[in-house]
Amino acid sequence: MNLRLTLSVAVLGCTTLLTGCENMSTDSMINTGLAGFNAATISDAEVKAMSDQSCQQMDSQSVLASPDSEYAQRLERIADRLGHQIEGTPVNYKVYMTDDINAWAMANGCVRVYSGLMDMMNDNEIEGVLGHELGHVALGHSRKRMQTAYATAIARDAMAASGNSAMATLSDSQLGDLSEKFINAQFSQSQESDADNFSFDLLTERDIPREGLMTGFQKFAELDGGESSLMSSHPGSKERADNIRERLANG
Repeated sequence: MNLRLTLSVAVLGCTTLLTGCENMSTDSMINTGLAGFNAATISDAEVKAMSDQSCQQMDSQSVLASPDSEYAQRLERIADRLGHQIEGTPVNYKVYMTDDINAWAMANGCVRVYSGLMDMMNDNEIEGVLGHELGHVALGHSRKRMQTAYATAIARDAMAASGNSAMATLSDSQLGDLSEKFINAQFSQSQESDADNFSFDLLTERDIPREGLMTGFQKFAELDGGESSLMSSHPGSKERADNIRERLANG
């Protein structure tokens, strides 16, 4: 997902996850050893702590919709339908005021939606997208994504030499790199498909229409050269819409 920020840190031969490493998924990076020893051994508590710090930093650098704004009130109604917990993790929803088309969720339940996305979608389509993002949290994908972001944002040799925990060694600049790497990373094909199906099942469980999940992907497919991983991830948006259409047809 793209914040339209230029990333300049080169780690392990990758300039950014949107250029030379854009086709390298979380799973493949971990499996090929790019995540490193420290990333592989980050505890759940450390992942959530880093997510807390990353989310706080992103909030401080963004323009948040005021609680009484149309965007915030609309998201609150959507959140009430989706639920404020996922697999026991409290979910915190907020809107970033930006024309970017984006949404993401961290392992600590931090869910952020961009006003540009809300402008192009109806409520049911946003429910489908956020159900997908919650799926990444519930299925553990966001945890792996944070591990990979950590590995690519932090110099492994420096971390190993410090002998300290992951959290103890994060400087402000490293935390900034971590946040950007997390948001810009792409999930694997299987992770995206699993999150799509999680959203379908979550909407079914909450008695929310599932059609918005399909039409949301159709809107993504109609956009040319999508810059966010919501649109550029694999399988493509059309294939993902077809998957949901088939599930709807099968009841």
